[in-house]
Amino acid sequence: MLKLQSGESSVVLAPEIGGAIIGWTIGATPLLRRPQPDAILSGDVRGMACFPLVPYSNRIAHGRFHWAGDDHVLARNFGDHSHTIHGIGWQRAWQVTAADATSATLTLQHNATDGQAQSWPFAFAAKQRFMLNADALDVVLTLRNLHRSPVPAGLGLHPYFPRAGTATLRFNATRVWMNGADMLPTESAAIPRTWDHASGQRIGAVALDNCFAGWDGEAHIAWPPDGPVLTIAADGLFQHLIVYAPPGRHFFCVEPVSHMNDAINRVATVPQHGMRILAPGEVMQGQIKFRLTPG
Repeated sequence: MLKLQSGESSVVLAPEIGGAIIGWTIGATPLLRRPQPDAILSGDVRGMACFPLVPYSNRIAHGRFHWAGDDHVLARNFGDHSHTIHGIGWQRAWQVTAADATSATLTLQHNATDGQAQSWPFAFAAKQRFMLNADALDVVLTLRNLHRSPVPAGLGLHPYFPRAGTATLRFNATRVWMNGADMLPTESAAIPRTWDHASGQRIGAVALDNCFAGWDGEAHIAWPPDGPVLTIAADGLFQHLIVYAPPGRHFFCVEPVSHMNDAINRVATVPQHGMRILAPGEVMQGQIKFRLTPG
């Protein structure tokens, strides 16, 4: 584990557990959810506060896709779940390549040889750069194509936030993807009134596990009446936002991502799918800033 500190702002990283963030607090206030009690001992990255989505976000339908004339079948990576999910970075140990009191760089090399090719057939190098100050955390995600030919690629971040009191979420988007019973997108639709967060919605007012498209890159989380406001500001790579607000849970997720769910199978049919095609040696990079303001 690795701790960053800037004044009362503190971040704990777990490079060895999916390159995850264990927690971020300012004083006694948790900005990300606290880790589940046994998550650190068991190495359960899904019990942490945040993890990277590399080299794709969310689901690939049935772990299958066709690319450059070849059919690919990925190893299942989520128990008996029928789709592969969240890429592979969250299930690998990352290396610490630089660190000081307020910043750290974690790297991951995927060679796509032998058993590695079953999880993702294309070699890549990924990097996470964390920069902490007294009221903000910046995360820069980078992905370089090490394959011999162009490949599909995506990035994202999967933070969990504490669902305390009457937490609210505000953001602007233009469309939302409706899901079928298998949780794969079926149609791009106008955002229903009860899902429209432009003026703010209380978390829990409606159950969500959906990808919003045409996101303008900002989201605001508030914990009224006296709690702080956390602003998420992402650069232009991240034009999709996944909101996961399951009923009856103590957390919710607001995930900046570069592409829609199952984008790799929608490249030919959905114009604004968001999946990048990287030439050999090409790099994609995106920055996400979390900034706290007092309530």
